[in-house]
Amino acid sequence: MTKLPAAIREKLLQVSTATLGTCLFKRGLRAQFMQNVQRLSKSTKNMVGEAYTLRYIPAREDLNGIEVFKDRSHPQRKAVDECPAGAVLVIDSRKDARAASAGGILVGRLMARGVAGVVTDGGFRDSAEIAELGICAYHQRPSAPTNLTHHHAIDINVPIGCGDAPVFPGDCGLRREACLTRRPPQGLASGRRLDARAQGDLQSRLLIAIVDLTAKLGHQTADHHRTEPLAGLVAALAVV
Repeated sequence: MTKLPAAIREKLLQVSTATLGTCLFKRGLRAQFMQNVQRLSKSTKNMVGEAYTLRYIPAREDLNGIEVFKDRSHPQRKAVDECPAGAVLVIDSRKDARAASAGGILVGRLMARGVAGVVTDGGFRDSAEIAELGICAYHQRPSAPTNLTHHHAIDINVPIGCGDAPVFPGDCGLRREACLTRRPPQGLASGRRLDARAQGDLQSRLLIAIVDLTAKLGHQTADHHRTEPLAGLVAALAVV
């Protein structure tokens, strides 16, 4: 996973999601807004980190008995144990909040391991407890049933969709009320500009947007922007 440089991370914490969204739009990136994902945590800090992903598919009764949780290699458990400190666990729940994507124990473990945040387009159980934790958490709505009811954890750290936005492992995201997603391009660490036409790809254009933002607009965020919803950036996530 590409590590987001500390200097860039710090600057992204100061940029509004509204500003980022407009800069990405100018460069042709229009599907970076996570739909129907709301802040659960009471924390007012922003969330920035590289995306580590977990993918759910619809559950099948014969494969999703409660005994699967005894297996430490179960993808949900493995994702919680392996998500790097400073990263954001992004869960593809297919926008289905009929069963929980995770609960208070697992989210608490993520916090203890130094993970920056957790985002799902489904729901969390123990939502009141999670809201009191110090970790940034985003979901669609509370959901009490265990994930096994409707979700089968199938894979980790693969490209997913979350809230209709594409999320690639290592993407960097900035979140306040929602999040943008896009993979951090090569050259981000050095902060150098790339010629989008010469490169001819989205990563180059995104890098230009980030460099422009962090260098010129990072400290010009209006207060009213801080409550407006926008989703992740550079294939990771950020939250308010």
